[in-house]
Order: sequence, then structure tokens, then C-alpha cells
Amino acid sequence: GLSGLNMCYEAVGMHASLLGFCLESLVLGDDLLGQAMRLVRGIDVTEDSTSIDAMKQVCLGGPGHYLGTDQTLGLMQTEYIYPNVGNRMSPKEWVEAGQPLLLDTAIARKNAILASAGCQVSPEIDTAIRARFNIYFK
Repeated sequence: GLSGLNMCYEAVGMHASLLGFCLESLVLGDDLLGQAMRLVRGIDVTEDSTSIDAMKQVCLGGPGHYLGTDQTLGLMQTEYIYPNVGNRMSPKEWVEAGQPLLLDTAIARKNAILASAGCQVSPEIDTAIRARFNIYFK
């Protein structure tokens, strides 16, 4: 996207030119494409996003950081991408947490998504398909 790409095929979840597909890769790619889309959007430079008054308040009379201001907290909701699966721990925290694997997190998220989706095929259609074809899973 940053180099001028405006259409992407075979991105998340797809492997070896569509010879394989992986739901966990689809979940992991969601974070990556979200970050790319945020970068492509660019940086909003307006009076509201670069408030001189907020800078004066924080730097000259405040705590010396912006995390306590309403403006910063509001901008963090629109300007920052919070990953759904990505791990933002420091290496030390990651080791202390037992070195959790990103794939395990992706599998758990995939399972949660699928569990909440429910069956998308009506029972009548499911019965008709199973009567006509040998289906080996529920």
C-alpha cells in the first residue's frame, strides 16, 4: 500500500498461490492488513490533532506526558491500531508469561469466531446435502 499498490489478491489465509488456505493465517493477517491500512491512510495534521494549547498545557504546566489528556485518549482510539491477536509484550514480559505462541492465540480466536457464528446452513439444506453426498464431519 505504501508503494502504490491499490489491490491485493491472495493475502491473508492463502498459501502457495491458493494451493492452501489456513483460517489461523486469516486471523493473523487481520492484524497485519489492519496496520497496513492504517499506514496508507496517513497522518491527520489538523488544528485538532496538533493542538498547540494541549502541548503548552502538558509541557509547561502538566505532567510532561500526554496520556492524561482527553485529546490524546480520543486520538488513540482513531489513530492507533490495537492488534486483535498480536502480542505487545516486551521480551522480558513474554518470557515471564511462559513464552506464549502467537499461533495458539490465533487458534483460540479462530475457535471463538467459529463458535459464535453458529451454523449458516438451514437444517433442511444440510439434511438434503448429507443425503446426496458422503459428508464425514458434523
